[in-house]
Amino acid sequence: MATLSFDIAGSQIDGARDYQEDAFLITRLGDSDSDSAGSLVIVADGMGGHAAGNVASNMAVQNFNRHISKNYPNEDVSNALYEAVLQANGSITATVAETAALKGMGCTLVACVLEQNELRWVSVGDSHLYLLRDGQLSKRNADHSYGGFLDRMAAAGTPVEAEAGFSRNMLMSALTGDDIAEIDCPAEPLVLTSGDRVILSSDGLDTLAAETIVEICTGAQTAKQCVEALLQGVTDAGAPRQDNTTVIVVDVIEKAEAAPVEPPPPPAATDLDPTQPDAAAPADEPAFVVDDTPPRKNPLPLVAAVVVGLAVLGGAGFWFMNRDAAPPPPPLVVDSEAPASADDDLVEMDAVEDDTISAGQVAPEAQPPATTPAEPAIASGPTGQFSDTLKSGGKGPLMVWLPGGRFTMGGRLPTDDPDEFPAHAVTVQPFAMSVNEVTVAEYKRFARATGTRLPNLGGVAGSDEANFPMFFVSWNDALAYTQWLSQQTGHEYTLPSEAQWEYAARAGAESDYPWGRNLGRGNAHCIACDTGLDPRQPTAIGRFNANRFGLYDMAGNVQEWVYDCYHPNYDAAPTDGSVYEGGDCTVRVLRGGGYGSGPRKLRSAARDKFRFDKGNDQTGIRVVRVR
Repeated sequence: MATLSFDIAGSQIDGARDYQEDAFLITRLGDSDSDSAGSLVIVADGMGGHAAGNVASNMAVQNFNRHISKNYPNEDVSNALYEAVLQANGSITATVAETAALKGMGCTLVACVLEQNELRWVSVGDSHLYLLRDGQLSKRNADHSYGGFLDRMAAAGTPVEAEAGFSRNMLMSALTGDDIAEIDCPAEPLVLTSGDRVILSSDGLDTLAAETIVEICTGAQTAKQCVEALLQGVTDAGAPRQDNTTVIVVDVIEKAEAAPVEPPPPPAATDLDPTQPDAAAPADEPAFVVDDTPPRKNPLPLVAAVVVGLAVLGGAGFWFMNRDAAPPPPPLVVDSEAPASADDDLVEMDAVEDDTISAGQVAPEAQPPATTPAEPAIASGPTGQFSDTLKSGGKGPLMVWLPGGRFTMGGRLPTDDPDEFPAHAVTVQPFAMSVNEVTVAEYKRFARATGTRLPNLGGVAGSDEANFPMFFVSWNDALAYTQWLSQQTGHEYTLPSEAQWEYAARAGAESDYPWGRNLGRGNAHCIACDTGLDPRQPTAIGRFNANRFGLYDMAGNVQEWVYDCYHPNYDAAPTDGSVYEGGDCTVRVLRGGGYGSGPRKLRSAARDKFRFDKGNDQTGIRVVRVR
């Protein structure tokens, strides 16, 4: 039997909706060096309205993943998949019991485990599992919509007359916290062969006819290209009420066996060092194949750079290397000065990564290589925290100067979202950024002074307005707030450019999150962050560790507006850290993910978008000062 490997990619679009209720996950299972290693792929389509549908789909995905990861490897994968559905549904049951207002939230779900040459799946609802083989597209999982029910009855020779008022897309089964009417989880696996293409998607893909899907997939060479082409096809169709659409593509590839290699002749006796062990045998080729994986770097020059860098930096290098051993420094109020603009203030931001990989994360071989890099040096010029005085009295937001630097902006892996590419080098000049998200108290001061309408926060902030992030803010109002700050302080405040925001969030890290490769536990406030906080509303600022620039909540809590117009990719994006204008500027970019976001939205490279004249329950503000 041929040894197979899997090229997996996934992404999603909002369609004509102002929000995203789908969630998906691609993760590695088991030991990557073991024959029992596998991959887990999940797509969930939320329902119940923006916040409720988002919560339901992300909650289902995370609880499903947790159960499978904990119980893998497993001799009965199909039973584990079935139990994972019950676990996911149970998490919705518990949440709805706590908050009656969320009654009716739920999601559909389709998930599969891929191992060796077999695919096992489970599905509830009307999301899809397709197999494209030899140019023929076949749906493999059951359709739990009313239309699917009618079609099954007709195929069985017992057609049923459609009930008046029942639409074909009405769900007959879903994860809502109640008993699940139908679960499709066959005991026998789908046996895969080289050249197969597997597609998992939410029902937003129904916009495309089967023959169109086949045509698009036939023209795509890789899984990533196929995902991008399918989503572009949905976009080009221009359906007026286009639903969110999520697509994951799995390409099944025959893994070529390495030709035997003759061992090299032994070195001359004078070259032998008896104190050194024999070189390790090369590892087997990983079973999880991705395109364009960054090459592994030789660590020796990097280690040398670290030593030299630490010798030069002295005490500053020691402080950075021991940053996790001490709490963040207390706020320091200093006189604000304009940052120097000389190129000498630029620093090269080196990669900082957490090389620990746990179950429930992307495969190690799909990640950038682990390194032990030098810490970034702080540039000359203004440093420390400050708060500018307002003409009307009081202080503006607490700010901190960031050094200028160079970094790589955008996605790193083939599984990252298409709008995060191409990754490109950006040089950023020094600037100051607010240490925290703008608070309710800070925003209220502006609103009262300018007559701006305050959104209804539903009493979420309570009496803690000075420590609670403002939300439900539109891009228009966020920009107006910065203009008011400029008038009040005599300095130039604005929203960060996308490049400034990502530079500040990464703080020198090349990993998915500022703290490392994995979401982990207790690092931020989000639907899957495992903090014990209420996943239905923001929380107080500064609860979690600051990043290396001293900035709090750059991931999670509330999303933060940036100045840029949304572009579907970084083609022709500026490389000097400035705003990316042009395109449709009625849609602006949000960064950082929110309390209701899944892990992917919290990545430093992740992008989101929303209309400039609207806000929602996760849109907040962070400001910068450029002089």
